[in-house]
This record gives sequence, structure tokens and C-alpha cells, in this order.
Amino acid sequence: MKIKVSDYIADFLYAQDVSYVFEMAGGMIAHLLDSLYQRQKINIVSMHHEQAAAFAVDACGRITGRVGVALATSGPGATNLLTGIGSCYFDSSPALFITGQVNTHEQKQQKNIRQLGFQETDIVAMALPITKKCYRIESASEVVGVLHEAYQIAISDRPGPVLIDIPMNIQREMIDAAKPAKILNNTKYQRLKSESDIFQLEALISALRKAERPLILAGGGINAARAKEHFLQFAETLNVPVVTSLLGLDTIAFNHPLRAGFIGSYGNRWANIALGEADCLIVLGSRLDIRQTGADTASFSKDKIIFHVDCEEAEINNRVENCMPIITHLEIFFNVANEKLASYKAPEYKDWQEKIAHLKHEWPDTHELTNIKGINPNKFFHLLSDVSSVAAGYVVDVGAHQMWAAQSLELLKQQFFLTSGGMGAMGFSLPAAIGASLSCSKQPVVVIIGDGCLQVNIQELQTVIRNKISIKIVVLNNQSLGMITQFQDSYFEGRYQSTYWGYDTPDFSAVGLAYGFKTKKIHTEDEVVNALTWLWSDRMQPMLLEVMIQPHLPVYPKIAFGRPISDMEPFVKPVDMEGT
Repeated sequence: MKIKVSDYIADFLYAQDVSYVFEMAGGMIAHLLDSLYQRQKINIVSMHHEQAAAFAVDACGRITGRVGVALATSGPGATNLLTGIGSCYFDSSPALFITGQVNTHEQKQQKNIRQLGFQETDIVAMALPITKKCYRIESASEVVGVLHEAYQIAISDRPGPVLIDIPMNIQREMIDAAKPAKILNNTKYQRLKSESDIFQLEALISALRKAERPLILAGGGINAARAKEHFLQFAETLNVPVVTSLLGLDTIAFNHPLRAGFIGSYGNRWANIALGEADCLIVLGSRLDIRQTGADTASFSKDKIIFHVDCEEAEINNRVENCMPIITHLEIFFNVANEKLASYKAPEYKDWQEKIAHLKHEWPDTHELTNIKGINPNKFFHLLSDVSSVAAGYVVDVGAHQMWAAQSLELLKQQFFLTSGGMGAMGFSLPAAIGASLSCSKQPVVVIIGDGCLQVNIQELQTVIRNKISIKIVVLNNQSLGMITQFQDSYFEGRYQSTYWGYDTPDFSAVGLAYGFKTKKIHTEDEVVNALTWLWSDRMQPMLLEVMIQPHLPVYPKIAFGRPISDMEPFVKPVDMEGT
């Protein structure tokens, strides 16, 4: 059938069960927007910045496992997507970014000039390092094949973003094309990669029988593989305690008997000590980067056997050496392992379980900060969890509040925890929460954000109100960029340039009110319980709670840089300046 290219794209997206397309309008995507509008099959969510649209897409991909879609016009529209594209790439979120480009006859081609057409920008060259693949469309005949290939690449193997750049004149051309069909995941890891990996699985089981202090490290790859239930079956069959990375925080419920805490640079002290003392470690979908292991990788791997399961071979034995590699997609690994373990009788590891429980009792997260003036963030997040059982999950920004939340939120089995991991982008949480809530049929979502982060994409408060999305925003306002002030305390003798000196915040409760939120501000611990009751007094109403906390409040515990992961501040001092 004859069909306009932009109409075919709209039909293709609908065939893939795309429910929402996020965008900020511009001339070079006008045809795409009009085609989507005329069909009335996909909801168009107009954001106020393309970066916000990309973060919303990131959340959609992580929540649903399906490809999130964003559109942006040429030039600044396309370049504004880049931070969000990188976030999708580093945190394994399937995404499709379609950018409009200037007409082909307005492109500089091989001319030795900077630009010919207005807003002409080579977004493909810029996005190439942070996408699984980029496409520069040069003729209408390419569109159908590229769309099918791009979509499949986004969802296959380790998920991630793809980008298609389409000139405006090609968007309006007519093509011959059949009705689009749904594309299936064509992941190449249909089984464990080789016989040696099956042998490694048998070696893993043998090592667990001999181990006295085994541990599982659950990473974000479990969520990316949509394998959470299979993972829990695996862990419960083995009866092995589970620590999580930041992106793996929601792979196991807070009250699960095997949960042993959050590890890493700002991990729970007891969990890091357990990780340091483990004699057998099973790493599932985690990169073992410096924020999970500390800089001293030799001490991290000392006196323990490490089995590392990942679908990307290059991630294994990258920083931490002498790991036993099992190279496969995690869902396939769990299917094979759970079948093999069907009659497995796990050791009790009673002494080890009791040791972890003792460590947790000895080092509670709520006692890490002392002599606090005002509200204790760790205590606050436990109380927030108590009243937020109806929330679909939490979307958390980047900074000190992120670490306090990871240390102390009590996640329920069905709740998600989203944050910007590899990119670590301030301003992530508000637009990501929009994408997350819409992906969950507008169920309420809690945003945890700092004063610095909220000012990055504050304009999306209006998107929440316009689309009637139930988002509960908790702003931890320490009137500074707290994580950097802690760095400045450690290494620059408390010179707070650009973090406290030359930095300021508005009255967020007043700003929220102007956008249409119900708002409240609190300063003392006595106000917390009533404020949290207020936050959920209307389940579907967008609410903003500003929580004033002490400036320069550090995040503890914190790995003492250059030392083993179990050596944590403030009791142990770093031996080198941290570089991350």
C-alpha cells in the first residue's frame, strides 16, 4: 500500500504496543507529530525539554521492558537528548530516539563548511558512542527496514538505545509498505554460550557446598533481563544471602529473609563488611565498577572465589580479575540453573546468617549520622516507606539524598527503584517519574530529589499537572550540593565554591504551588509523621513535600578511598584522593 513515511512510522510504533511518545515540538518533527495525532492511537506527552523526554523514555524502558520512544527536532532539540540517551545506554534501557533532520537539499554533505541548513547538526556522529546503533536515513526506501532492525536491536541481548535521524523531506514522501507487524525479541543468547559455561555452573554449585560465607551480588542486569522472579527462585534454592548494587536495589524486598543490604561507596556498613568477608561470591548482572568494589580490587577478590554472570564478555575480569566467567543472558542462566538445582539441598549457612544479622544490629543505618540538628534523613526514609505502600515505586535523583534513600528505603516486593546509575545525571528523577507512572497506568510514584537536582528539570512540574499524574515529590533541601560539599570537606578544607558559596535555592513549596501542586514544608522531626500522613491524604493528587535538612550533612558510611571495601569513613580515613 502507498503510505506517507511519517504515517508508516506512527503505525509501526502502534504495532509495537507503544502507548506513549515523549517529545518537545519542533519544525523538523512536525510531520511525525501530525501523523501520531491524526491516528489517535498513541498518547503524545509534550515535555518542556528534550532531556526530560529522554529520561521519561529511560524509565518506560526499564519499567516495561519494551522500547520507549522520544522525538526531537534537529539541532538543539537533538543534542538536548544526548544525556538521556547516555543514561539509557549505561543503564540498559531499551529506547528508540527519532530525530528530525533538515531537508536533504539543505545539508552540507561534503562541503567544507560548518553548516548549510538552519539547525543542521550531525546528531548521528554525536550519539554513536552512546547508542547500540545509529541510522542516518538518506532515502525513503530505507525507512521500513531500518525501523524493524533498530527496534529489534534495542530490545535484544543487553537492551539499549538506538537513534534514527530522518530528514524532513523524507518524512513526507510516499512509500510502498505492508502493514507493520509486531517485532519479537531476537536475543542471540538462546542457551549458555558454551559447554565450558555449563562446567562453570557445576563448579559454582560445588563451591557453594564447600563455602562457609557465600554471598550473591544482585545487579541491575537482573531487571534489564526481566528475570527478577527467576532470580529469587535461584537465591532461595541456594539459601545464600543477597547484597545489591544501587541499580539492583529492587531485585529483592527489604523484608526478604535473605536480603543482606546495599553495598558500594555509600553502602550499608554491615553489607560492605559481609562482602569483604565472603569466601564465595556470585555476581549477577553487575559490572563490579569502582563504586561497588572500591579502588582496592586486590583486597576485594582476596580469599574468595568469584563467579561472574553477564551477557557481555568484556565486563568480566575487567577490573576485578580471576573471576570465573559465565557468559549468557541472565534469564537463560536462571532457567538452566534452576532446572539443574531442582533437587538441590542447600547448606544452612547458619553461622554466616547470624554473623550478618549481628553486623546489621551493630551498625544500623539510622545511627551512622550523629549530632544532627533537625531531621535525620535515614530515619525519614524508613518512615516514608511505612506510609508509601500504595506507591508503584520510587524514582530517585543523584546526590546525597540518593545514597540515604538506597541505605534506608524499605522496598516492597512489587515496588521499583529507579535512579540514574552509570550516567549519574542530576535532574533525572522528575521526568523519569512521569515515564514510570504512565508506564504503570498512572499509579502513584514517589520522587526523591535534592534541591540542586530539582532545579535542573523543574519545568516538568507543569507536565505532571497537565497530564494529571499522581507524583509525590519529596525534596530534601540542604541548601547546597551536599555530596560535593562532603568532597570539599575531605580534600579542599571546606572551601565550598559553587556548592554553598555562590549557590542558592528558591522556596520549593511556593514554586510547587505556582505550578498547581499541593505543598508543605517541614523543618523538625516533630513535623515528619503529620507531613507524611498529609503526603498521602489524597492518593492521586500531585503533592510536593519540602524537607529542610542540615547543610553540610555528610553521607556515612563512605568507603575510605584506596582502602578495602569494608574500611569506611568516618572511622577510617582515605589514603588517596577519590577520582570518582
